[in-house]
Amino acid sequence: MADAGRSPGALHPARVGTVTRTVAVFLHPEKEEAQEGAASVIDALAELGFEARVWPQDLDRLNGRINRAKVHPLDADTPAELAIVFGGDGTILRAAAWALPLDVPVLGVNLGHVGFLAELEPSDIHTLPMAVAEKRYAVEERLVLDVLVHRDGEERWRSPAINEVSLEKLARERMITVLVSIDGRPLSRWSCDGVLVSTPTGSTAYGFSAGGPVIWPDVQAMLVVPLSAHALFNRPMVLSPTSTVNFVQPEEGPHGIIWCDGRTSYELAPRDKVTITSSQHTMKILRLSEQPFTTRLVKKFALPVEGWGRR
Repeated sequence: MADAGRSPGALHPARVGTVTRTVAVFLHPEKEEAQEGAASVIDALAELGFEARVWPQDLDRLNGRINRAKVHPLDADTPAELAIVFGGDGTILRAAAWALPLDVPVLGVNLGHVGFLAELEPSDIHTLPMAVAEKRYAVEERLVLDVLVHRDGEERWRSPAINEVSLEKLARERMITVLVSIDGRPLSRWSCDGVLVSTPTGSTAYGFSAGGPVIWPDVQAMLVVPLSAHALFNRPMVLSPTSTVNFVQPEEGPHGIIWCDGRTSYELAPRDKVTITSSQHTMKILRLSEQPFTTRLVKKFALPVEGWGRR
């Protein structure tokens, strides 16, 4: 951590020798406050010697807002010290899809509703540039899922899932049938609306809405939740992080669609086999404070710790 009381002649916080520190910046495409917040932080980081990179389409959105910074385009292989995201959890998930293969940590500024993945509220943006420059943060690692679809032994589709992967029906009026296997052993064949496999991160998202338990983020586990299954055994299950989950649908009958984090999808065909395991990559989230997850849970869900009678 840099000395906050350094003299004017001390090394610039973002330049040691000839190395320039780089940050990637992501913003919600439609929120005015995201553009304003991103522009202010990019300018402040530029004053500290940082180089900022953004997607080419975001360069146009920031045009005329950045006074002092020179911003460069971002691509899929651009290395960066960290990624700063202005938006809700959806925007953070999009940034994380870029960051995962590069092992770049992500810091979110919440401009959404709940914002479980975000670290800062808009009122705290002014503290961000110096915290980044002086590396006053911790990195929290989260389990990520790896989703593969095979057909006749050949890989047809692959995607990471930070929150969850869901197999869902395509036709609203008809249920799907799916055989779920765990670690190579058949578990149950469900007629259902779908099946969800969630990470601890996703246990407060779709998994929570589907009736699954909240799993603390430092627990290494996978969560399986059947969606409206017509069966006596239809309860959520918590699995080992080393488990392998498989979905197989019969050749006859309606087939479903695979969704990862509600962002990427693949429509299944007969004989497709879906395999879900823990990824070799982890999602790295930057934390500026040591706030316990219990505190975050109470704050984000506005839980009545004083009792309902006091509200």
